[in-house]
Amino acid sequence: MPPVVRIAMWSGPRNISTAMMRAWEHRADCAVVDEPFYACYLNATGLDHPGREEVLRSQPTDWRVVVDQLTRGPLPGDATVQYQKHMAHHLPRELDPADLAGLRHAFLVRDPADVVVSYAKVRAEPTLEDLGLPQQAELYARFGGAVVDARDVLQQPEPVLRALCDALDVPFDDAMLGWPAGRRATDGVWAPHWYARAWESTGFAAYEPRREPIPDRLLGLVERCRPYYEALAAHRIQA
Repeated sequence: MPPVVRIAMWSGPRNISTAMMRAWEHRADCAVVDEPFYACYLNATGLDHPGREEVLRSQPTDWRVVVDQLTRGPLPGDATVQYQKHMAHHLPRELDPADLAGLRHAFLVRDPADVVVSYAKVRAEPTLEDLGLPQQAELYARFGGAVVDARDVLQQPEPVLRALCDALDVPFDDAMLGWPAGRRATDGVWAPHWYARAWESTGFAAYEPRREPIPDRLLGLVERCRPYYEALAAHRIQA
């Protein structure tokens, strides 16, 4: 058997992270893990997210157990690639990033103006920490890795995914470009609250420029986000 490749993709909210997970799951050699630190995050913060109690019951709340599963746990079937979909803001504060050194790290970024406008529809007053950019920057500084911008993926799915696979040293698979609509058994129990569009999707949607203005009250947040985004985007994969 070839060695197992474990990929940690760090994203912020209101990105194309679920579509990217779909792309990887549609590979015959890949098993996916959906937001494995979510229960740890809710337990630590006490936040009242939709389906909170169900999430807490569905996953370990001890980050040490999660790290062990992600770095040493067995993969199902004949899978030789594990794709871990992470929200960067879920990263436990107590975790030493050195514990994740055995993973191949990647980063999914999106223009903060687009993120903030979208996120404010579900949480009126988001914070910098909510959006995960400082955490992405910290992880990138520690590990480096492949950076992809959501806009680039939507505009050029095949070239960008090919370049991403090359950067992660795994072969590209045409199956990543499309998938059947519907729910997956691997979707987190929170999926009914967040994944309606993902369940309808059969591939990456075409890029559409944002038409909504940034609310005045959030202009400062966008500006605080921008240096983190631009620092990461400077390293993004060029197809």
